[in-house]
Amino acid sequence: MNRNFDRIEVGTEITGPVFAPTRQTIKDFCEASYDHNPLHLDDRYMEGSFGKTQFGGIIMHGMSHFSLMSRMLNDWLMPRGGVHKRLETRWLIPVKPGDTIQPTGRVKLKRQTKHGCFLMIDIVMTNQRSEIVARGESMAEFPPAAG
Repeated sequence: MNRNFDRIEVGTEITGPVFAPTRQTIKDFCEASYDHNPLHLDDRYMEGSFGKTQFGGIIMHGMSHFSLMSRMLNDWLMPRGGVHKRLETRWLIPVKPGDTIQPTGRVKLKRQTKHGCFLMIDIVMTNQRSEIVARGESMAEFPPAAG
């Protein structure tokens, strides 16, 4: 039995930090990830042959969504003794400089086995227009309490 796990209910909501990507934060992520795709750096490229996507300029890395979701999960789970074990994401709408995004989660499943206690968490990332720009699903684990 894990007392912290026992206190969590299906339907519990999790809120992550608001993030407002800028050209500089997008460039910084390019540098940190060694991903210098012009999709993230070059407005002219985005207007050229790639313009069929109609992004209208550079866009934030999809892995930036992933990192914001991971931060939300870790910030919520770790103080409760849980660990984030898996995260799957789907990017739906491009995020551009000037947008504001925020991840939120909702516990959708809770299971206890002889190996541990597990949660499944649905995650959405919304922008300032309340559009869902990314979705995710995470599995979290709470080790059994020492007995």
